[in-house]
Amino acid sequence: MTTKTGDQESPLASQVDPQTSVSRVPPPETPAAVQTRFRVIAAFWAVIIFLGFPIWWKTTSIYRASLPLEEMVHWADGKTCRPVFPLEIHLSTPSLPYIEAQHLLRTTQHTLDDLNEFAAHHLRLKLANDTTGDHTGQDSSEHVNYAARETPDTALTVRLLPQEGLASPRSELHAATTQLDVFYPPSQIPVSSSSNSPLSTFIAAELQQLYGEEKATIAHILSGDTARLASTSPQLAEDISRRLRRSMKYAETYHLSFSLFTPGAEPSSWDIEAAVNEYVSPLLQALSPISNFTVDTQVQLYANFAPTAPKPEYDESEAVWTLKKEGLSAFVNAAEWPLNPSIGTGPTINFILYVPDPSQSPLVVKENSASSWIVPQWGGVFLLNPPLSNDEQGSRSNPAHLSLGSLGPAFMTFSHQLLTLLGTPSTPASLPLRLQTSIRIRAATLLLSASSTMGSLARLTESLPSIPIPATVATSVSTTLSHLTATCSHLREGRFGAALASARVAETEAERSFFEKSMVGQVYFPDEHKVAVYLPLLGPIGVPLVVGLLRELKRIAAKRKAKAS
Repeated sequence: MTTKTGDQESPLASQVDPQTSVSRVPPPETPAAVQTRFRVIAAFWAVIIFLGFPIWWKTTSIYRASLPLEEMVHWADGKTCRPVFPLEIHLSTPSLPYIEAQHLLRTTQHTLDDLNEFAAHHLRLKLANDTTGDHTGQDSSEHVNYAARETPDTALTVRLLPQEGLASPRSELHAATTQLDVFYPPSQIPVSSSSNSPLSTFIAAELQQLYGEEKATIAHILSGDTARLASTSPQLAEDISRRLRRSMKYAETYHLSFSLFTPGAEPSSWDIEAAVNEYVSPLLQALSPISNFTVDTQVQLYANFAPTAPKPEYDESEAVWTLKKEGLSAFVNAAEWPLNPSIGTGPTINFILYVPDPSQSPLVVKENSASSWIVPQWGGVFLLNPPLSNDEQGSRSNPAHLSLGSLGPAFMTFSHQLLTLLGTPSTPASLPLRLQTSIRIRAATLLLSASSTMGSLARLTESLPSIPIPATVATSVSTTLSHLTATCSHLREGRFGAALASARVAETEAERSFFEKSMVGQVYFPDEHKVAVYLPLLGPIGVPLVVGLLRELKRIAAKRKAKAS
């Protein structure tokens, strides 16, 4: 054997196999190692499928309570309930025999039906002493409960009084009650063979005129238009639209804030408690079936106009200081005057009594010499110009205290402004009738508002499948739908007070379900964000597991193929 150093080739190197020096084949895996690798991969995937995936699904799934979407949409589209307003009017005929009274009622009802052009609002006449109905087998207490629960509300009592010497019937509406007196000549009682009479025509025309504004308002609320009512004049339609724009949105509770503002040090006190008790409290008591009210007061001295507000101008011809009508919107200095925009959960209606500086008194509105105006959907302002007194230096000054007598005109105006801001119609002259009209109008408004909210919630649920729907929303929706059904039923049966109570609950629950806080947050976390969160976490783990699984599947497939061949 010879060897060679340097670049000389060694005889041993020439005897080595070239293939063995290039690559070495690893020893074959033992069946135990293959089985171990398979079990490891299977264990990882078993943990993922049977433990990891269920936990992930449970912790990340969105709970969506079942909602009656079709019923909700039907309410919004007006397919479930078409509101009707049957007003029961009692006809009191103390001087007529029952047969003649029945005939007069039938002829008057027939005339009313011919004059009615809005089917949703109709007047139903009934004799005041008609007690038809079989209640045999019931004790007195059961009868009272049944009557209180089922008897429709009486909208108006028409009392027919004969009067000699009249050429034609005349009417007189009581301002403080829901009673209409109709005086008629005894000769105008319709005979049984006639189908009409001047007295029936007169009563029907009076009733149509009495409820003309209410009918037009309800038509405007239900359809958004009063043009299809031929009896509604363009002026009345404009007045209704203007009143609805100025009125506050309905709330279960309103907060009334009465404020005394003056740019000087006087007046510094006022008989506010006596004024509220005399002029405001009786009205609030009458409005209690519609809403609840709280009252707070304040006195603010040295309350100056806003710097950007137009200054009063002196009118030499009238010897008064004036404010231009276009500058009234900037009269309230909201930046410096302590006016609370909202107290508690309900909206605040502000009433400002402003006593001008003696150097700018008397102060009125230039265009109409008015001393008060309404700020739509906010409140009212009254400019009080009390008698001025001369001090020891001879200069004029405001009184230090405002008595109840001096506050009377202002608070009577505030009462009228409150009715306007609450959407109370301007007719008829009877306040109880106007408040009854407000109950029906508010019931219709809340019924449509709650129904519309249900439709919006249904469309939101369908368009955003990723938002959660908690069980509280389903409960509120169920409560809303049940009270909407009750409202519609009460309206159909003429129980408007009960209808308003149900509509208030329906509106409250509908708003609660639509503005559920837990539903809103998920809207801002779409599926794209989830993918962006999961990929960095699962990528490094998932790739080795998937590759290992594919290799095992490939090995098993090759093994089966080898056995088959």
